[in-house]
Amino acid sequence: MTERVEGHGGQLALAALRAHGVREMFTLSGGHVFPLYDAAHTAGFPLYDVRHEQSAVFAAEAVAKLNRRPGLAVLTAGPGVTNGVSGLTSAFFNASPVLVLGGRAPQFRWGSGSLQEMDHLPLVAPVTKHAETVFGADDIPRAVGAALTTALTPHRGPVFLDFPLEAIFSVGDAELPEAVAPAPIEADPEEVTRAAALIAAAHRPVIIAGSDVYAGDAVDALRAAAEALRVPVFTNGMGRGALPPSHPLAFAKARRVALSGADVVVVVGTPLDFRLAFGDFGDARVVHVVDAPSQRATHVTPAASPAGDLRLILTAFAEHPGDRADHDDWVARLREAEDAAKARDAEAMAAETDPIRPARVYGELRRVLDPDAITIGDGGDFVSYAGKYLEPAQPGTWLDPGPYGCLGTGLGYAMGARVSHPDRQVCVLMGDGAAGFSLMDVESLVRQKLPVVIVVGNNGIWGLEKHPMRAMYGYDVAADLQPGLRYDKVVEALGGAGETVEKAGDLAPALERAFASGVPYLVNVLTDPADAYPRSSNLA
Repeated sequence: MTERVEGHGGQLALAALRAHGVREMFTLSGGHVFPLYDAAHTAGFPLYDVRHEQSAVFAAEAVAKLNRRPGLAVLTAGPGVTNGVSGLTSAFFNASPVLVLGGRAPQFRWGSGSLQEMDHLPLVAPVTKHAETVFGADDIPRAVGAALTTALTPHRGPVFLDFPLEAIFSVGDAELPEAVAPAPIEADPEEVTRAAALIAAAHRPVIIAGSDVYAGDAVDALRAAAEALRVPVFTNGMGRGALPPSHPLAFAKARRVALSGADVVVVVGTPLDFRLAFGDFGDARVVHVVDAPSQRATHVTPAASPAGDLRLILTAFAEHPGDRADHDDWVARLREAEDAAKARDAEAMAAETDPIRPARVYGELRRVLDPDAITIGDGGDFVSYAGKYLEPAQPGTWLDPGPYGCLGTGLGYAMGARVSHPDRQVCVLMGDGAAGFSLMDVESLVRQKLPVVIVVGNNGIWGLEKHPMRAMYGYDVAADLQPGLRYDKVVEALGGAGETVEKAGDLAPALERAFASGVPYLVNVLTDPADAYPRSSNLA
């Protein structure tokens, strides 16, 4: 029997939100959305507020990514929504099921110049799966339910609704739509068989697994496919940790050797973008496995590209009945390269240098991070080292900005992670440049008793810009920051704690104090500005 709900627009929206699995609200206070706050407060629904709207959307995205369910941000009209557009765009590139509810100036006065009057939809439509203005209170439950279903349907992504003032403040009466999980997309069985046969017959296959493997709850299926076909696995994004580092088919350091020698590269749940050389792997044939037909690459022609539920596709790979080539020599070759790279990394992570090299920071972090710690990367140069030196032990424990590369995700992600996992370590890895985007939201964490550890790699420059620009032009501009800035003092002023570390030998005790503190704590590590991460700019 269908349930009917009545109340003001905020109460109608909250009823639909709860029915679809939303459990918390992130926001920055604004009068246009007061009814949503009233509904949450009256019902005891958790509400967390921030100091910049982008952090509210990033917090909602962290919840969505970590929990594989919708995250919610509520933004007031006009600048509230526009401040959240970078967060929406990141969620769009990351396929995160985020719902942003916006306030809107009253429709009955539209065009008269009301406070913060603007049409949000043309701005947000390009970076959402669905964007709609809901003009009547009675229509709010329908619109919220439909938007959340759209957000959760592969290929997942953010959605946006806004409510004119008179709609959200009015009283309405409507049926509460039933929450129905999206049906799995069935891939073309012939395409699945073609892909499986290519992998099984390959002499030097490689799997690269990305964020959609975790988002699609396909981690177990990935392991089964890799083990059944004896294929080495590399990961990126939230695919990291899908195979634990100790697994005989898990690799992280030998990627260059693997991709230069592979005859079949299987990319699962991640786009063929700049992170993967745009899908150009030399003479290797490419199998691109995606969760929806819309995600098939259009700039290259894969040898096969099954599109559908990743669990079903990977399970079919594992159960492939055809002949299989022996991959043992290939796996052994990569293991030799992996072990050699690990030995080099161990030396770098133990380096006693002055100033401190970023590798040493990660060497010390590896000793103090729990296997289930949530690690968040927010930065360029300093965080690039995290991808090299940190190896998540479990899936769903790594958050980074993703292919959009938006700085400022850190403290919003930290809030969402702490709310999602109150008993785990939460560690934000932040460049000193990225610190300028969201550090004020330490106050939000302090005030709402949400402890996290923030490690800032402080080299006083924009590392990924300064060195390439100097190489190109012989000089650099707009690439210097204040050297030795005391970001820890900023955190102390906001109610947290912290310290500056200048010597490598002082790193371990500083990190131990940070994780034992029970408050937002910033470890400000002065790192070597000459030691920039050696990678191309990937601008093309």
